Amino acid sequence: MKSNVKELDEQTLIAALIDGNEQAFELIVSNYHNLMLAVSRAIVGEAFADEVVQDAWMSAIKALPKFEGRSSLKTWLLHIVSNGAKSRVRRENRMVSLDDGWQSVSSDKFDNTGHRLEELLPWEEATPEALLANEQLQAAIEATYQKLPALQRAALTMYDMEGLSMEDVCNILDISASNARVLLHRARTSLHQCIDTFQDK
Repeated sequence: MKSNVKELDEQTLIAALIDGNEQAFELIVSNYHNLMLAVSRAIVGEAFADEVVQDAWMSAIKALPKFEGRSSLKTWLLHIVSNGAKSRVRRENRMVSLDDGWQSVSSDKFDNTGHRLEELLPWEEATPEALLANEQLQAAIEATYQKLPALQRAALTMYDMEGLSMEDVCNILDISASNARVLLHRARTSLHQCIDTFQDK
């Protein structure tokens, strides 16, 4: 078995997984587990992320014989994680809205990558390296990131941090492209405001 999923024919890999091939399972776990965990953490938080991912693996293995290949294996796995994480959030706190606030900004204000067409907050001249070198700022950014609504955190994690396509983000989260752009903008704006506030101190 080759070491890189991209070098394998996906149908062959799926057939090996259905047959219980241990190497095939180790291969997809090594390639996708960390990304699945990142998506889970973004939606449900640290406390339940591992449990959600474990449940997702179990669900995926059971459902593999019915996998029709309409999306890539990676997108399919992340969709299972996303659904599991969103369900867990709803169970843990039925009062929290997963997509809190995205409707309040018109989607025509954003380009196709979620960047606002009219930039509202100018960046200071400090270099990214100088900003990230500041431990207090890192802590403030992390705290702001953790306070983002679940879908904002998930969209930001997948698109900006993990490099998934806008189409994949939409498929995984079951949202439209316009919704995804607004979620991204709101998440970026919150982090941007955090940095601006820190710079003003």
